[in-house]
Amino acid sequence: MVDRALDNGVTVAWWTFDELYGHDSKFPDAMDERNQRFVAEIPCHTRVWTKKPTVIRDEPNEGCGRPKKTPRLADDVKPSEVRNLVKHSSKFYLQSWQHYRIKDTHKGPEVWTIKYLTVWRQTSQHLPSTRCTLIVARSVRTGETKFFLANGVVGEDGVTLRGLLRVAFGRWAVEAEFRLSKEELGPDHFEVRGWRCIHRHYYVTGLSFLLCSRIRQTLDKDDTRQLTVEQVRRSLNTWLQHHDLPQPLRDAQFEKELNDQRYYQRRNAQAIKSHTKTRIELYANLGIDVDKIKSCVQTL
Repeated sequence: MVDRALDNGVTVAWWTFDELYGHDSKFPDAMDERNQRFVAEIPCHTRVWTKKPTVIRDEPNEGCGRPKKTPRLADDVKPSEVRNLVKHSSKFYLQSWQHYRIKDTHKGPEVWTIKYLTVWRQTSQHLPSTRCTLIVARSVRTGETKFFLANGVVGEDGVTLRGLLRVAFGRWAVEAEFRLSKEELGPDHFEVRGWRCIHRHYYVTGLSFLLCSRIRQTLDKDDTRQLTVEQVRRSLNTWLQHHDLPQPLRDAQFEKELNDQRYYQRRNAQAIKSHTKTRIELYANLGIDVDKIKSCVQTL
């Protein structure tokens, strides 16, 4: 899919992917071969070096055999698992955790603490890669820890830690859209066996989601988020079910749906306000002012 996108002239600043692709070094190797920059989420047992080991390319044989031409490490320096580096590496230990406002959700801001380090990841050939940035992120609220690896170095070629964090945590919006699509439009409700039939079902539900999203964006020009995709879907269903009724009955159904949506919008707005206030108070009790720490949230 990456090759197809590149062949079609698609230019991507950064690719990002989850542990399914990040745990196997073959995929990052292929991205490096194509000169594509990426920020990958990696499992905690991923192995890296904090100091680049020496690689021997050509080595004469001490005996009478042929010289060794297979690249190999010059010494027995072994890579370390990233979870052990956080606990035992002095390079991490001497760093202070940096607070970052990663994103704003319907329940308030999310604050994570960050540490990072320049490392060399272990390739599929068990050799060191080019320099990478290892990011360790820990949620202040839940204690969850994530590890990310980027094939760029902070401070070089315009790479910033804030930019890498935006890419690393940018997947949550896509995952939220998948969840919303499943709940409201049913892409996982297919009852077919053929591969082509499944694709047709995905196309129809995908177009339906796009239609609802475009209508929501058109009606919510100020991006207040009061109108949701669910409400657009309910409105379309109401119109399809009752548009052919006599006008008095049709108008009554339309008015009922409008009253229901006004109620849900008021309730959602109050819930967002309440959750946000509670979340900010939680951080304040921990000595964190969410408006004064570093932020990855992009403002329009």
